[in-house]
Amino acid sequence: MSDNKLKLDDRSDNVEKLQDMVEDTIQNIEKSHETMQFSSGEAKKQIKEKNERRKEAIEGIHEEIQDEANHNEY
Repeated sequence: MSDNKLKLDDRSDNVEKLQDMVEDTIQNIEKSHETMQFSSGEAKKQIKEKNERRKEAIEGIHEEIQDEANHNEY
């Protein structure tokens, strides 16, 4: 039989990783605003739509951060 070990769910750095994801997403939004200045029509519309999805993702990540913070209290 092989030497299988049970992998524990190490959640100790999840909040930090999630916060990094939020920062990266905010940076992407800021960069897209710069790009939008040089865009028009359909490209500008697509950037705006993508930024809306990014903002929704940030909201979801904030909820995950809260869940992780609550989990780490126990």
